[in-house]
Amino acid sequence: MPIGEFGRPPEMPAEVSPSMTAPMYWMYEMAQASLNPARAITDATRMLFQNPLNPWAHTELGKSVAAGCELFERTTRRYAKPEWGLHETEVNGVRTPIEIRSVWEKPFCRLLHFDRMHTRPLRVPQQRLLLVAPMSGHYATLLRGTVEAFMPTHDVYITDWSDARMVPVAEGRFDLDDFVDYLIEMLHVLGGNVHVIAVCQPSVPLLAAVSVMEAERDPYVPLSMTLMGGPIDTRKNPTAVNNLAAERGTDWFRNNVITKVPFPHPGVMRDVYPGFLQLNGFISMNFDRHMKAHKSLFENLVKGDGDLVDKHRDFYDEYLAVMDLTAEYYLQTVDLVFVKHALPEGEMTHRGRLVEPSKITRVALMTIEGEKDDISGLGQTEAAHALCTSIPNNRRTHYVQKDVGHYGVFNGSRFRSEIVPRINDFMQSNARQPA
Repeated sequence: MPIGEFGRPPEMPAEVSPSMTAPMYWMYEMAQASLNPARAITDATRMLFQNPLNPWAHTELGKSVAAGCELFERTTRRYAKPEWGLHETEVNGVRTPIEIRSVWEKPFCRLLHFDRMHTRPLRVPQQRLLLVAPMSGHYATLLRGTVEAFMPTHDVYITDWSDARMVPVAEGRFDLDDFVDYLIEMLHVLGGNVHVIAVCQPSVPLLAAVSVMEAERDPYVPLSMTLMGGPIDTRKNPTAVNNLAAERGTDWFRNNVITKVPFPHPGVMRDVYPGFLQLNGFISMNFDRHMKAHKSLFENLVKGDGDLVDKHRDFYDEYLAVMDLTAEYYLQTVDLVFVKHALPEGEMTHRGRLVEPSKITRVALMTIEGEKDDISGLGQTEAAHALCTSIPNNRRTHYVQKDVGHYGVFNGSRFRSEIVPRINDFMQSNARQPA
């Protein structure tokens, strides 16, 4: 999430009042609407100067005009939810088509199944894997590479969180307790015999959900849980993002970044932490890097370097697509995880009942961290082992991946070549629960 996940809230003076925050979303919508004519004209100009029948299209000036028009269009666009773009995978050396189906749905989430359409049954059935995507501003498609890496060896499911501005107020609230309830319901739907991986922020609610299920001796607890770059205890090696939450406190975020969804979105009048504010925070953390990337885009468009242009488009189509978070979920997470440290302090509750990770006995635990993670510092995820005292030592492990940051923990070449094989081995060795 923007606190403890991929970015931070925009810098605002402490004296900004709620009266300034409340109409923020409405002003943003008006600004977007006012840009539409300029964007239409710019797009038409781009097509004119890219038309091979136009002699100017083959000149340095013409290419520069077209590149500038595309740059303007891309930097003023509101990016929609990306497509998964996963159509096939390779299972045991056989190319296998994929059908993405929703197998469970509630107002704030769908459970998607990447159903591999085998032409013949597998000799040895592969294990099922539930990926818990972060509800952190970006869509679940941010884990496209994670899904792709596990599909050849596992039957993969993923949580597809909804954009809060698309959920009507009549559907009710969604907070951290609801997040835990959703995870428990999904595990019940899957019926046990499943491994779970929580990527980043959902490490806390997953650990809470498994703790609640173990306390009730629920038969549908997962076989194993893997926590990757999660903020279990942000007091360990706190990062700048962690310190920001501790310094500002929950009330500052409530007064400065929470606003209401405007008409005509289905979630009109719902209190949210809007995606455009989150995007401001994402970009402000590495502003110079983003400026250089867009300068390079302009230069590559003029040169006609299609490969580099496509890489830029693919990355930013995903990175700039953001969703709104419900205010109650965001504020409760900031308060309990980053300000009060409720889980490691032994004070976290779910529906009024104490969350006790020490009750976990049947679920194997793996934690993974990135050596250069500047969002969830080293030791923050490993702290889960100190809380889960009843898990036998032979059913737990911790791994630190060298030379990767936060994003590299769950995506990229080192993730595929070094982290995925270790997770596969861990899940395979814990394919059965102890009696």
